Amino acid sequence: MAKSLIVLMLLFAAGISPAQSHRPGVDAYLSRGAQLMQSHMFQQAADQFKQALALSPRDPRAHMQYAICLLSLGRNNEARQQFEKVRQLAGNSRFVAYYLGRLDLLSNDYPSAIKRLTSVSGDPPFPDTAFYLGEAYVSSGNVDEGIKWLERAAKLLPSDYRVHYRLARAFSSAGRSQDASREYKLYTLYLNEHKNTETDVRACSEALRTKPLSAAHEICQRMFDPNDPEKLVLLGQMYGDAEAYEDALDPLRRAVQLDPNSFEAWHDLGLTYFRLKRYGEARAPLEKAVRLRPESYGPVVLLGATLYMLRDDAAALPVLEHAHRLKPDDAQTNAVLEKLRAEQKKTEP
Repeated sequence: MAKSLIVLMLLFAAGISPAQSHRPGVDAYLSRGAQLMQSHMFQQAADQFKQALALSPRDPRAHMQYAICLLSLGRNNEARQQFEKVRQLAGNSRFVAYYLGRLDLLSNDYPSAIKRLTSVSGDPPFPDTAFYLGEAYVSSGNVDEGIKWLERAAKLLPSDYRVHYRLARAFSSAGRSQDASREYKLYTLYLNEHKNTETDVRACSEALRTKPLSAAHEICQRMFDPNDPEKLVLLGQMYGDAEAYEDALDPLRRAVQLDPNSFEAWHDLGLTYFRLKRYGEARAPLEKAVRLRPESYGPVVLLGATLYMLRDDAAALPVLEHAHRLKPDDAQTNAVLEKLRAEQKKTEP
């Protein structure tokens, strides 16, 4: 995990050192843990950091690395405790403030996230500080301030598809449709580049194509970042493309929890349930996706098909009528629609 290694180097450069002398083996555990994190083997890394802490319980380096590892595992409450421990042992630092701000954002404590991330925005520990600060402002309802920080993030991270996606949504909320359209195009461009170049994505794609699903799952789970909804959606899509629908559910369910206004996450979750013929569970995600993008033909017709499969013809008819208005020439939709209309006429007094 490149960012983790950068954090470690910066911590050493910042002068965060142990509060007591080290017993033999601590540095070896920390080094091994860092290597395992780079390979996305976070649980194994966590075990190494715990060993280091057992030998040197007041070493802020070990607490810091363990905290970052716990954050990568989605064990956010435990991560917060470790970051607070670093602050107790080594004093305030912009790295701890940054991570605590991210944890505040994940727990929907937007005022605290804004306060912490603003405190380090003048000398940010990482370029994505502006991204998380912008996200915190938008989530708190201050869209204009959020746009300001997200635009700054786009200048600092011009190829980061996450930034363009969040900025597009912020522009859309502000009624700036042309700006939103531009950012959605950039999001698509850089997401496709990410799919084509990311090492883990390539490894996952190759494994799903050539290996048994159990072996491929072990490789693909390296992409599982419990705090990154965009990466979770991407993982769900890759499982879906390989027809590993059950495996797609977990990352997609996590994604909608993290980002309840993500059209892509809700749509893909509903689509996955639909492919599994779990129509009752597909209904709510697809209804959410349609509310987010009512003029998008795909989720509308998929919702109509779901309601039709659930034999809820009364609910399916207006949805499919809407789909027909969006795409009048679709033969399959028209056929189902005509059937429903005919059935409705039979039941009319």
